[in-house]
Amino acid sequence: MGGLVGAVASTAAAVCLSVTYKRTYHRPTSGTLPHSESGSDQTGPTPGIIGTPLLTQHNGIRNHEFSRNPGLTLQTVEGEWEPPGSRSRRSEITMTSNSANISSDKRFLIFFDFDETIVDETSDDMVVQAAPGQHLPDWLKDTYQPGRYNEYMQRVLAYLAEQGVTESDIRSIMEKIPASPGMLTLLQFLRTRPPQDFEVVLLSDANSFFIESWLRRAGARQIFHRVFSNPATFNKDGRLVMRPFHSHDCARCPNNMCKQVVVRDYVARRTQERGRPYQRIFYVGDGANDFCPALALGPRDVAFPRRDFPMHRLITETHEAMPGDFKAVTVPWASGEEVVQRLRRLVAE
Repeated sequence: MGGLVGAVASTAAAVCLSVTYKRTYHRPTSGTLPHSESGSDQTGPTPGIIGTPLLTQHNGIRNHEFSRNPGLTLQTVEGEWEPPGSRSRRSEITMTSNSANISSDKRFLIFFDFDETIVDETSDDMVVQAAPGQHLPDWLKDTYQPGRYNEYMQRVLAYLAEQGVTESDIRSIMEKIPASPGMLTLLQFLRTRPPQDFEVVLLSDANSFFIESWLRRAGARQIFHRVFSNPATFNKDGRLVMRPFHSHDCARCPNNMCKQVVVRDYVARRTQERGRPYQRIFYVGDGANDFCPALALGPRDVAFPRRDFPMHRLITETHEAMPGDFKAVTVPWASGEEVVQRLRRLVAE
């Protein structure tokens, strides 16, 4: 077995790289953090914008701050797949249903990040547009603690509810987020491929309501066989309540989500269900927290980092500092059309 599936079966789990991920912005004037900080349930097609590239704007980068250390413990779940640490609250993870209903004949598995990958903004920053004056008070921004961004966003959402921001207000903002360049073309490509080609999974540290709002407006929800994100639902008081996705032992990642743990567990479970590995696994992302799962890819797999974004820079630095540690083929992209071009060649092999 090669690629990520082979990595799951292997006993070699630790990757040691002396890097600290910083949360950085190109543009936080009214965003969710202080200016000085560094750092499936399938549904039918819905009217949307797939194939109609109306949204083109690009802005800055949001990344979590992580401390890298070699202590990643993989948590492969036996039986029905669910996020590690989530057995006591399965009902809260609204978008992680049993994968047994996915066709077992898919040749390729492709993972997508959401913020600044599928969409050209950070949804957590965009929701601040609903706040009075489109900015957050300093006392709230000052509550942020490195590595605990999910908890901070829970407070932001509570503040928005106190200011009278409604479900409709938030959904409207999410629906208007522009797609990243060429991303609608890429999603349309995946939609029109033969059914045995791609199993498509979205893996994001945003939240389920933000993602579902955008995907349904774009008419793209049915493309994704699974969507894994922090669960978020409105309570009886009209407040959007977000919960952490899972718990994990990866000291590199924020306490609410390690994407490598999710990717490894998902691939292990699907390989067991299918009785065979995928021909190749692809990962399309942009941020530092997309670098962590990309480390698990094998030499036949392909990492698609957004060009000059943190994921791309970390891969480049790893190649320079420790040649051979990052095993996947690396294909940087500035437009989703570049990803389409490479996928066309790979599926034809």
